[in-house]
Amino acid sequence: MIRAATPADVPVILEMIRELAAYERATEHAHATEEQLHEALFGAHPAVYALIAETAETTGADGSTRTAEGAPVGFALWFRNFSTWTGTHGVYLEDLYVRPAARGAGHGRALLAELARICVERGYRRFEWWVLDWNRPSIDFYRSLGAEPMDEWTVFRMSGEPLRALAARAEEPAPRAGGGPVTGARAEARSNAA
Repeated sequence: MIRAATPADVPVILEMIRELAAYERATEHAHATEEQLHEALFGAHPAVYALIAETAETTGADGSTRTAEGAPVGFALWFRNFSTWTGTHGVYLEDLYVRPAARGAGHGRALLAELARICVERGYRRFEWWVLDWNRPSIDFYRSLGAEPMDEWTVFRMSGEPLRALAARAEEPAPRAGGGPVTGARAEARSNAA
């Protein structure tokens, strides 16, 4: 079963984010807190949304099967993006995770299908996400659904000191008209302002 996340789900979402970070060999980069997630998902101005995959059947430590009301086994965290080419919003899937014991039962497909339904229902034209190059099982799974890799694009990221250094440049005086050639970011800023 797929449902919208509630504030009570924040602790388990954070647990699964950390499990995903471990799977992606990046535990040291997972710094989100429950407070941050709660504000992002359920604050006055939500910036992201989450879906929860649940199962009613769980396996006990002794191997027995028991019924549990809505045991969370996966999640999808997403936000709206926008395409200037299509003139419409889209869905950007930030995280998709299904716990190892629940894999193969259709939870990942159900989460993706629900996000596709949201796109179609709202008139969004694109549903996008990233996947690590080495994650062959996920790549094969996404391709089996009809998703296409965007191989011609390279993802860029700026954080830490380079981000702060560039932000400091925003406080520099604007270039004077006729003050020499305008190149790079200054040219782009000028053309965007025109």
